[in-house]
Amino acid sequence: MLYWVIKRLVAEPVLTPVLRPWVRGLENVPATGPAILASNHLSLADAVLLPTVLPRRITFIAKAEMFTGAGVRGRLFGGLLRGVGQLPVDRSGGPASSAAIDGAVEVLRRGELFGIYPEGTRSPDGRLHRGRTGVARIALRSGAPVLPVAMVGTGELMPRGRALPRVRRVGIVIGEPMDLSRFAGRADDQFVVRSVTDEVMAAIQRLSRQEYVDEYAPRHGGAPPAGRGPGAAGPGGRGAPGGPTA
Repeated sequence: MLYWVIKRLVAEPVLTPVLRPWVRGLENVPATGPAILASNHLSLADAVLLPTVLPRRITFIAKAEMFTGAGVRGRLFGGLLRGVGQLPVDRSGGPASSAAIDGAVEVLRRGELFGIYPEGTRSPDGRLHRGRTGVARIALRSGAPVLPVAMVGTGELMPRGRALPRVRRVGIVIGEPMDLSRFAGRADDQFVVRSVTDEVMAAIQRLSRQEYVDEYAPRHGGAPPAGRGPGAAGPGGRGAPGGPTA
């Protein structure tokens, strides 16, 4: 219930007229049934903007530390995440991470949408980093289709270290469902899991036009963004694929 209250009474009436997000590929999101939306991650705003434009509810994984923050603010934020149904993930690996994957598979088996950032954290430099294999494990275990997603301009909207956003127009590109049927039944094959993850990241990169770097993004700190972010307007005002023309 809290998810829809925030979406209908806060996100849609406030964010939509202020940020005027443009969306390409919304028709690729199935009207019913499970799907995994695998997105690049440039800003804290990403997890708010995608649910704002989707007609269906989506459940995201969030790092476990966000549910157990210190002080009043930390407790309130953790309660908010639980209230909107987000799943905590322990990024230390092992059984804790497996529990998060089990939770994601259960969401999909209920016929719902599930969102994940395969990079595992926000990009520290605006580039697209090597994906972690959770997205492949979830896809292969659940059989749900994967839709690549590109967030465009959100890195400039709310860069790391900034408490308040810089108001600007942002965009979202949702790609067509990926056909991973040839990998069915091979969720325990490490080579297949890595290959599927790389395929998902390549699909995201084609939509976002980010520079790709074949190394994991650091989970703490990192270099500040440099140069234009992915999909930012270049000469002539053109954006990423499917970007606004006006």
